[in-house]
Amino acid sequence: MTINMSEGNTSRILLSFTLPMIAGNIFQQLYNVVDSIIVGRYVGFDALAAVGASFPVVFMLIAVVMGLTMGCSTVISQLFGAGEHARMRRAVFTSLVFLAATAVVCTGLGLLISQPMLRLLQTPVDIFARCVEYLNIFFIGTIFLFLYNGLSAILRALGDSKSPLYFLIIAALVNIVLDYVFVVYFNMGVGGVAWATIIAQAISVILCIWYILRRVAILRFEKTDLVFDRQLLSTMMRYAIPSTLQQFIVSFGMLAIQGLVNSYDTVVIAGYTAAVRIDQIAMMPIMNFSMGLSTFVAQNVGAGTSHRVKEGYRTTLFCCLIVAVLVTGTAYLFGNQIIGVFVDVETDLAVIEVGATYLKVVSPFYAIMGLMFTANGVLRGAGDVNIFMFITLLNLIARVTSAYILAAFIGPEAIWWSLPVGWGISALLSNARYLSGRWKNNSLTAHIGSIVLE
Repeated sequence: MTINMSEGNTSRILLSFTLPMIAGNIFQQLYNVVDSIIVGRYVGFDALAAVGASFPVVFMLIAVVMGLTMGCSTVISQLFGAGEHARMRRAVFTSLVFLAATAVVCTGLGLLISQPMLRLLQTPVDIFARCVEYLNIFFIGTIFLFLYNGLSAILRALGDSKSPLYFLIIAALVNIVLDYVFVVYFNMGVGGVAWATIIAQAISVILCIWYILRRVAILRFEKTDLVFDRQLLSTMMRYAIPSTLQQFIVSFGMLAIQGLVNSYDTVVIAGYTAAVRIDQIAMMPIMNFSMGLSTFVAQNVGAGTSHRVKEGYRTTLFCCLIVAVLVTGTAYLFGNQIIGVFVDVETDLAVIEVGATYLKVVSPFYAIMGLMFTANGVLRGAGDVNIFMFITLLNLIARVTSAYILAAFIGPEAIWWSLPVGWGISALLSNARYLSGRWKNNSLTAHIGSIVLE
């Protein structure tokens, strides 16, 4: 089911669109958490550290996917909002072909660079082999990661956030079952966790394709739609390349931070890994409200109703602040117990202490993160990606620099404190850009007439 966001009650539209996204991403993070819990409890905290030490490399791949799909979906959403359905279908076909080709390239590169990247990150010798095993298996399944995220982004660009949720729930349940079977019964260690993820993503792709072919009438292609349109690709890349660079900057920052984490012992790496898994779930609702706002802004800019953006901004910010308060309270009240789920509470007390400290330092600043993501949602949806990328770069520079400088004085806790430093700078700059109104000058609307069908 598609939704036109350029008319109707703003709050109701944003909530009905975003809540399924939140549920879906919580399920997605859930099976990442289950990965960590199962390896931490049934293999050991060193295996948990291996999964955590591998994640920044994995996130580099995810960054490419997120950047490309955000760029493509922005164009698709604006074309949908403008009623340019024929061009929109060509954009969909072109983006899927491009994503599939990029996935093949990334698979080859990933298999080549996984070991050098781990050495660059100072990955401890005792977990190095497990990291390599996990990464190599993950890169084999790159095509499913790209296609699932691409298909889900296309459905969301058309206002359908519920269908990807249903498919993700099924995949998450499959992943959880396979995690347990592969690790506990077949003793496959971190490799079993990686294979379970690949299989779950493949199932998600199959379900998305089946649904689009059977139920999404607006995406029923004619022969004239099945054309790789270079002009449309060029337009999408105008958005996708800055978005990809922005995500890549984020992933590079994570690599730099992980390098600092790896300079400490395995206990710190394991505690950090557990805390980050919880942190990602806590941040997910705020990130999803931002993504929902981006689609809302994109459709309204495409439809020429950008006056509705202000109301969307206010609604999103209010929801983000409510989430921030609830999550902060939970982290302070139950932080130790939550981290204790990942490891043996009797023998791994040091790991629990590291993770709980992270949550208590970071969680009070979720409100600032919500302010940052709300303004970012407007900039991304309007296509103001160059400024968005610049602000993200400053965020990461501030975070990495403060982490390395403070580490000399307060040790690993510097890594926790560096997060609110980056959020604060980004929140200030992105909201200043939003209030200036200059983001209105960078939409596809002014260029839509130049997209010509062959």
